[in-house]
Amino acid sequence: MDESVYDNLDDEFDELQRLQNETLDSTDRTNDTSQDDVDRRSVYVGNVEYSATPQNLQEYFKSCGQINRITIMVDKWTGHPKGYAYIEFAQEESVENALLLNETLFKERLIKVTSKRKNIPGMSRSKPPGRGRGRGFFRPHYKSRGRQNKPYGSRSYGKPY
Repeated sequence: MDESVYDNLDDEFDELQRLQNETLDSTDRTNDTSQDDVDRRSVYVGNVEYSATPQNLQEYFKSCGQINRITIMVDKWTGHPKGYAYIEFAQEESVENALLLNETLFKERLIKVTSKRKNIPGMSRSKPPGRGRGRGFFRPHYKSRGRQNKPYGSRSYGKPY
């Protein structure tokens, strides 16, 4: 093949890489801002009755404003509800109205309504913080020199086995 063909391919490849990087950067920025916007328009609802449906929650919160989405969190292995939900409203003002329903009865349970907190990557409650030197290194198991699981009264000397 001709050298000019390779040069053209290299130029096209560089141009495609540049366009792809620009596209990825712009979508990351819009996703961040849109996710922040969604978080500002959402509330956390805790202590939700396990038999509650999205329709029940919509009926209860419809006086607060237009609802875009209701998500009842479920256990990924069993599919059973975890007892809390997120409600996304169309306007931020609706969140203020929803917060007024904190500590009210929903299906005979006092629900907790708070603003949805922003999810910060790496912040997890599932793993406790480290506690100093006592973790993370190998500790071999040493046998004691005393009586090793021998019945009472047996002598440890004089018998080879």
